Amino acid sequence: MAAAAVVLAGATAALYGSPAAAADSVREKQWHLDFLKVGKAQRISTGRGVTVAVIDSGVSNHPDLAGSVIDGTDFLKAGGNGRTDRSGHGTAMAGLIAAHGKNSTGALGIAPDAKILPIRVFNTKPQKDAEIGAAIEFAVSHGAKVINLSLGGGVDPATIDAVKAALEADVVLVASAGNKPEDAGITAPAFIDGVIAVGAVDKSGKKADISVSGSALDLMAPGEDVESADRDADYRAGTGTSDSAAIVSGAAALLRSKYPTMSATEVVERLESTATDKGAPGVDNDYGHGILNIVAALNEPTISPTATTTSAAPAPAPTATTSAASPQTEPAGNKIPLIAGGVAVLVLLGGLVAFFLLRRRTGSGS
Repeated sequence: MAAAAVVLAGATAALYGSPAAAADSVREKQWHLDFLKVGKAQRISTGRGVTVAVIDSGVSNHPDLAGSVIDGTDFLKAGGNGRTDRSGHGTAMAGLIAAHGKNSTGALGIAPDAKILPIRVFNTKPQKDAEIGAAIEFAVSHGAKVINLSLGGGVDPATIDAVKAALEADVVLVASAGNKPEDAGITAPAFIDGVIAVGAVDKSGKKADISVSGSALDLMAPGEDVESADRDADYRAGTGTSDSAAIVSGAAALLRSKYPTMSATEVVERLESTATDKGAPGVDNDYGHGILNIVAALNEPTISPTATTTSAAPAPAPTATTSAASPQTEPAGNKIPLIAGGVAVLVLLGGLVAFFLLRRRTGSGS
């Protein structure tokens, strides 16, 4: 299986501040819960019966995730189950999705009754070789109905094939769009057709300064100073599109729980069609379809059987082999800027790869 380099999206020390001091202050710091009316949404659905794969740095033991994390796998340590996290990033993403701090203390996730399948593909370093394609394959084969990819990586054929297979298996894939200044545009796997690319908004609902723009952008969600669980039973505040993607993954879990017969295509269409429009009318490069509106998505009365969305359509496999890169940004012509540890490298790719991977919008307002 070809390896692809991968970096965290929004997990550097500059983005993640010092751990929060006490659990009893965490809930009130989770501003995104009120912003998204999560309490109202959770009276409709809590994510029960849905497994969300978190392909990340692993998920450590945390009291707010007790009983919610099942054994996954570890691509860095043979025989590992994914329940080791040396950076805290994966634990934070899992917390945003499925934490269930008790009695209004501790962290609360969007889908607190969902199960987390941890798949460890990187360690503590911002850059790490990772089998993203193999990780997606593992998630699908172990029952994940939603896959969270709060990371950036290369566009190797194995990853593209795995994304296509996951979509054909009726799985929702959600990825972080990318963060400035490290990323010049939307990174892979977010820009691969079929993956929901998620950007970040601040507390006022404005596009966060760190959030990249691009035609592949699908949705926006809170991603600035977002409080969640951390390794060693602690807490942390994070800024980046990693957090935004995890929040959207939680929303997808709520929909898949309430509407178990709803297809992945319909889930994506529902999330996009009910988003709160922001920026230029309709779909635009700064806000995509708009800001996530979980309550509206759960309450939407009908689904058009003919509705289509580019975010749920499989991407055709490339006819040319691409080299592993970290992370790779949205194609523009024949040149794709590659950001690795903050150093940009331009790699000349064939026009066929750009043709196959370039996202096209078919929804209204594009």
